[in-house]
Amino acid sequence: MKAALFGTFLILIALSIVAWLIEPPLAEHGKTPLIWTSDDNPARREQIDLFNELHPMFQVKLDPSNSDMQKVIVQSLAGVGPDLFCSYNGFQLSAYVKSDIAWDVTDRLREQGIDVVQDTWTASHPTCILEDRIYGFPTNAAVDAIWYNKDIFKQLGISPPETPMTWEEFIPLAQRLTVRDESGRIKHFGFLFSFHMWNNFVMQWGGRMYSEDGTRCVVDSPEAIRGIQFMHDLVYKYRVTPSPVEEAAMATQGGWGSGNITWFGAGKGAMALGGRWWLCILRDYEGLRLGAFECPHGPNRVFLGYGKSVLINKNSPRREEALNFLVYMSQKPYNDLINHQADALAPVKKFCYTDDYLHDPDFPEEDFNDVWRDIMEYGVPEQISPFVNGNVASRIMTNQLDLVRNNQKPASEAMKTAAELINKEIEKAIERDPSLKEKYEALRRTN
Repeated sequence: MKAALFGTFLILIALSIVAWLIEPPLAEHGKTPLIWTSDDNPARREQIDLFNELHPMFQVKLDPSNSDMQKVIVQSLAGVGPDLFCSYNGFQLSAYVKSDIAWDVTDRLREQGIDVVQDTWTASHPTCILEDRIYGFPTNAAVDAIWYNKDIFKQLGISPPETPMTWEEFIPLAQRLTVRDESGRIKHFGFLFSFHMWNNFVMQWGGRMYSEDGTRCVVDSPEAIRGIQFMHDLVYKYRVTPSPVEEAAMATQGGWGSGNITWFGAGKGAMALGGRWWLCILRDYEGLRLGAFECPHGPNRVFLGYGKSVLINKNSPRREEALNFLVYMSQKPYNDLINHQADALAPVKKFCYTDDYLHDPDFPEEDFNDVWRDIMEYGVPEQISPFVNGNVASRIMTNQLDLVRNNQKPASEAMKTAAELINKEIEKAIERDPSLKEKYEALRRTN
């Protein structure tokens, strides 16, 4: 028995040696390898190729299989993490910093003459700036606007709005653009949007996710409830966007695919709320003639701004070399590429104020790029709280919003439940962490 086990052990060692010998090197001979964990968007590969071309001494490789936040943290703490990784929201940044794997590059970028706060869009700052310290550089930035199908507008003799409008003014337009055939079967809805965009509506009606100091969840405020109620009304009162039942019914009819981008691209919606990054997919729809205008607003003319950033693994033996990738993202070649790819907007603002951005010669029909740039000035980042796990809070909100969307629970009750559950999570978090509790109690005393 022992002999058999020993033989098996020797075989495993031999196989490991063979695997090590045949494993391709991380980089070509003479080049420094840099591993970047990010999503597998095809645009990412072109961004990497450009860096490798401009910096022949390095070779960046994409690792999309290990981009999960927990994987990044565990691997980085174990000394086998990536050199570069993405931060998609303020909660992720906070988790990376608290785990002590995000390298503080405030001074290093300043030495390079890079001012992240002044040079980049505010919408992306929560993904790389925490308590006035900088831990990365934005890859892009976005705010959602209204896409519209020019051919549907033309067929119905409708002109798109030329000035900012309120949601109250928008509803008659969306109703005119919602068309059914003689049997009542939908031809196309006037408007497509997703309930995960709830932050847009809550902010526009004057609501917030958390109190200003982040110590309490306040989505049960009258203002926040009005924003959520309006989303419900778009589905069930005004009937300009599909209900879950209507989505399922139309899916069985064929041709709808899944998701608002593909539905809009297939002509099943005259308008849709989405980002410029939708173009990465919409450009593939032959014959689709697109236009865009500013998203309608509520009492407040604000819009949810978002983006992501690239951070450097503090424990990477190649962190100094990885810094070159952040510098690259601050420069013209990378920013021009982002704008050309339509991977949202380039992170550095000044590169969006060029004629090449407004009029890309490869896409002359895209005459709406000024819309995305102009509304970025009204972009407000998503609010986070240092006292609750953002993933848990998001899950609670999603569960309650699904009930509203399915017409199973009034908006007021759903938001009351969401606030109660999230505040319980805050209480749990501060009880587990004495330093967090001290900070929490100091804020509560002050306010």
